[in-house]
Amino acid sequence: MRKRIHRSRVEPTIALINVVFLMLVFFMVAGTLSQPLDKDLRLVRTSDLEGRAPPDTLVVHPDGRLAYRGKAIASPQAFYAARPEDEREVVRIVPDAALPATTLVNLARDFRTLGASRVVIVTRRGLE
Repeated sequence: MRKRIHRSRVEPTIALINVVFLMLVFFMVAGTLSQPLDKDLRLVRTSDLEGRAPPDTLVVHPDGRLAYRGKAIASPQAFYAARPEDEREVVRIVPDAALPATTLVNLARDFRTLGASRVVIVTRRGLE
């Protein structure tokens, strides 16, 4: 009587991985994701620019004090009322990093109730 030996069929996964890897390398070398820039082109450098708040923004200090162009502002209502009609739709705020989030949210809510359709918060990355 003959004994049957059960051999488990080995799948050629290593060969499949090698083929996929070679295809990946081929497409990385052969394909171009974007057109290269001209070699003579020099891009503008913005790292030397002075980063500062735009002049039409409301600065909010850590204790909640408001300032506009270096002058103290009594309240959000006073700031909004002093703005020209065509500049009331968007209000830009530069908050201090130590300002509590609840104060900032309440300030944005105040401007929305006064009639501003957008309240933009200017951050450090936006200024760089």
